[in-house]
Amino acid sequence: MATRHFLTLLDLSPEESHYLIQRAITIKNRLRAQGPTYAPFTNRTLAMIFEKSSTRTRVSFETAMAHFGGHALFLSPRDTQLGRGEPIEDTARVLAEMVDIVMIRTFCHAGLETYAAASSVPVINALSDDYHPCQLLADVMTWTELRGSVRGRTAVWIGDGNNMCHSWINAARQFDFKLRVCCPEGYEPRQDILEAAGDRVTLLHDPAEATIGADLVTTDVWASMGQEEEQAKREADFAGFQVNEAMLDSARPDVLFLHCLPAHRGEEISETLLDDPRAVVWQEAGNRLHAQKALIEFLLLGRVDH
Repeated sequence: MATRHFLTLLDLSPEESHYLIQRAITIKNRLRAQGPTYAPFTNRTLAMIFEKSSTRTRVSFETAMAHFGGHALFLSPRDTQLGRGEPIEDTARVLAEMVDIVMIRTFCHAGLETYAAASSVPVINALSDDYHPCQLLADVMTWTELRGSVRGRTAVWIGDGNNMCHSWINAARQFDFKLRVCCPEGYEPRQDILEAAGDRVTLLHDPAEATIGADLVTTDVWASMGQEEEQAKREADFAGFQVNEAMLDSARPDVLFLHCLPAHRGEEISETLLDDPRAVVWQEAGNRLHAQKALIEFLLLGRVDH
């Protein structure tokens, strides 16, 4: 099988995306019933390159490889030649001689693309400044588990037009649901990503209008990693964009709330929102493990029907 990379959701076909969600649910159910007895990756190794800090990403990928009988290596720029100026392409070629698959959590998406172009083993985007596709696999998995098919339903993104927003836009294309993107003026998502989604995505600036009748509402922190110096300005610009219980009350009665975490209570969400039964963020976080298992399996083995 030719080397497949997963840098954005669009690296999969819509049919493959649907397969991964269902496969992740199957893997999760099997783990609950039988424990970690399925071990297709004995003596296989995942290299994990981290330029950004992480909790959910590192733990979920390491646990996924352990459950599957393989091994995960944590690599940081402080501990590798990447931090001393080795060209990205050279590192990619060296690691491809030693490991089976690579996961990268980084800032520059173009650098990630450069790495993948030089790699003969699969490369997974575990977050870049432009996209966070692994999170969206877990998000759509959670939505599907709790509400069935997401096709034709309506999700609402409230907040910055950031990497998470970009991936929600791509998810609307892949899974055929409607997405309302609600941002303060000046914080809209990239125009090319928005235009490519066509009429599946609507851009709004009023959160109260955006959430009416929604099936799902989601948000993210107002200042992402690397934007901390903008915190005060962003707090002022995002005034009125906090997601709270009253906002969910205007959505459908069975609305779900998602957040990729970590959350800043009292900023992008109310102090008590994560305690609301409509918030399913802990299940969402746990599903990172199962969605990434399905992804790694697909990239290394192709489709599996058992």
